[in-house]
Amino acid sequence: MSAIDLVILGMLKKKPMGAYELQKLVEYRSISKWVKISTPSIYKKVLQLEENGFVTSRFEREGNMPEKAVYSLTDEGKKEFERLMLDLSRRPVRLFLDCNAVAVNLDSMPKKKRQECVQNICQSVQELKAELAEHLAQKQDAPDVPAAGIAVLRQQLLLADALAQWADSLQTQE
Repeated sequence: MSAIDLVILGMLKKKPMGAYELQKLVEYRSISKWVKISTPSIYKKVLQLEENGFVTSRFEREGNMPEKAVYSLTDEGKKEFERLMLDLSRRPVRLFLDCNAVAVNLDSMPKKKRQECVQNICQSVQELKAELAEHLAQKQDAPDVPAAGIAVLRQQLLLADALAQWADSLQTQE
């Protein structure tokens, strides 16, 4: 089981919902910025969680809309949620940044291409910072955003600030 399982089980622990609603909540909360999670993986994962007995589904129809599966946590799913919370909280914190694969290989690039790579990283980090700052400004006073979500956004913005300083230091080395 992984972080995506925990995200989905945690959302379903709060209330039953369909896979589309889960996906929209992931987008709204910008969860894919800090956990590897995609739209197809949500749909696959919810089916896998059902196969494992952690969620159950029922079909509902709203108005003229087609039927949709609404997923709920089972008792086993609640236990699995708690187990994952404890398990993942005990694991070492790791930061996997794809830009590090570029950084460790910069010295193998011709100077002009190396500078281009560093500029690309700097631009990407600045875009990330701007996006996170905008999300934080939009959501910090929203009543439907939990305090933990705001805390994660602040954490991400702090990390983006640190990455910006690091990227700037790469530019000064050029």
